Amino acid sequence: MPEINSPEESPEIDQSNTRRSAFSRMLDSVIETGRVILDLRTGGRKRKANSPVELAEQCRALCNHRGEASGLALASEILASYAELSVESRSLFFQILLRDFSVNPDNVVQAAENYRHQPDDQSLARLGKAVESPRLKLFRRLNMAPGGTSALVRLRGQLLKACRELPELKPIDNDLRQLLIAWFNRGFLTLEQISWNSPAAVLERIIAYEAVHEINGWDDLRKRLADDRRCFAFFHPAMPGDPVIFVEVALTDFPSSDIATLIDFTREPVLARDANTATFYSISNCHAGLQGISFGNFLIKQVMRELQAELPGIKTFETLSPIPGFRNWLQSDATAKAPAIADDVRLVTQSIESLDDETAADDELVANAATRLCAHYLLHEKRGDGPLDPVARFHLGNGAALDRLNWNADLSAAGRSRSLGLMVNYAYRPADIEKNHEAYFADNEIAASGALRKLAKY
Repeated sequence: MPEINSPEESPEIDQSNTRRSAFSRMLDSVIETGRVILDLRTGGRKRKANSPVELAEQCRALCNHRGEASGLALASEILASYAELSVESRSLFFQILLRDFSVNPDNVVQAAENYRHQPDDQSLARLGKAVESPRLKLFRRLNMAPGGTSALVRLRGQLLKACRELPELKPIDNDLRQLLIAWFNRGFLTLEQISWNSPAAVLERIIAYEAVHEINGWDDLRKRLADDRRCFAFFHPAMPGDPVIFVEVALTDFPSSDIATLIDFTREPVLARDANTATFYSISNCHAGLQGISFGNFLIKQVMRELQAELPGIKTFETLSPIPGFRNWLQSDATAKAPAIADDVRLVTQSIESLDDETAADDELVANAATRLCAHYLLHEKRGDGPLDPVARFHLGNGAALDRLNWNADLSAAGRSRSLGLMVNYAYRPADIEKNHEAYFADNEIAASGALRKLAKY
């Protein structure tokens, strides 16, 4: 690891760190007192849970527990025991949470009947309590333990994996997701610019979390934090030093049409003050357990404001984005679609193997056909009311517009496997963002350039 110089800490940061350290010491003291209380209550018997059944018993005890110090100690012990469970044991534990910590239907029916006969505040409160699963109370109490938020985010990531094999576990995810949406409300998140002077632990996580274009070590990271680059991340106070989501930005004096040029660090960089275009080329969600909890829309808009304030010469904000579902749709579903696209589908699918070998990369007929099909895919293929492509749903929902399609934009193995090497620019035009956002959600309208719409017309 190279030497990394930490920034000079301001008095405000020193005071914040001091307050945090003092609070941590106080909390540790409270928990230690709680452990002593638990030891007295259990006669010094071993409390560590070595099985899902024992862990579930501790969870029941926590739900019924009174006493702050001992409750914090018990929550900490539950999280520590859960962290040591094997994948198989976690699956069994989740099944117990489903079976024993769900809503009691009889209680709901009775509370609803009482409210129907006597619709007052007390009856409503009892009904609200009846329809809330005991898991919510358990998760809230676990969240109070030191590191509880991070532990529950990890737990949800593991739960989502388990749900693929056991979809009946989905109600547990619904409960936890409901809490995480509240806990990770935008008001709790802070935006920070990541620089070479950021703490080493943060930089290590940026390398590890990059999900779009792999960062190949410290030298690569340093180049991505150069003067013609920017990186911003959201942090949550319950997870200090651990980014929630981050975006990488290239500052250029040209529109971006291929990823190799954009991340070519051998080219002469543009001075930031001379840049007129900011290209968001990588957005990475850092935690599987926060899947489905949207931060990126806030992140992009706030980063745009930061860049406008710092560099008023930047007039164009765009992405250079992957199209992850295109090839899969082309090879599995496209042939069942409108006959108008059949000839292009046949031409491109017959060329798939040669495209993978790069021998057909410059075939103009194939390129034009693939680009037309991709425009059709982005504009007309749906999942419900929104685009089938997940990246399109994200950016169009943020208020961006489909702008340009780029052939041979990502010739990596991943780029070919996702979209035959095609990438798309989404334009974020400040004057149009809110209008596009409203039209997308109110009327299912997709904002797109005339050129791209023309490509999609068969």
